[in-house]
Amino acid sequence: MKKAWNGRLAVLAAALAALGLGFGGTGEVRAEYGDIVINNYSDAAGLRPAIFPHWFHRVRFRCKVCHSDLGFKFKAGGNEISMLKIIDGQFCGACHNGQIAWSVENCDLCHSGKPGTPTQVHESTLQKLGEPPKAPGSAATGRR
Repeated sequence: MKKAWNGRLAVLAAALAALGLGFGGTGEVRAEYGDIVINNYSDAAGLRPAIFPHWFHRVRFRCKVCHSDLGFKFKAGGNEISMLKIIDGQFCGACHNGQIAWSVENCDLCHSGKPGTPTQVHESTLQKLGEPPKAPGSAATGRR
């Protein structure tokens, strides 16, 4: 069962990457409506805030999977999520363990927010999450 699930995730990741929607090394940050900024500890640790794609998960799982089974509170900023807890298999770490979904070694996949962004439900704008991608030659000419 796990192999079939991992296979489906790999196919989905490849399809998203092919469409330019993946989390590749482009440095481009994309936000979706309902994304949640998690910045309880990131700024203090010198990391970018984590961005949780709520609706990406919601279309795949019922609310109870995360909010009952995994213990997430129904309040943005109401959870004391830390990397230690995730590594120990709590919160996001229940699935992001390298077997069901990618593991914590892929920091930039989650920690992609603009530094200093408060913990909140996001409003779906690229500029609030990170620097917009620069057009080639924009630094030299000042044009976009």
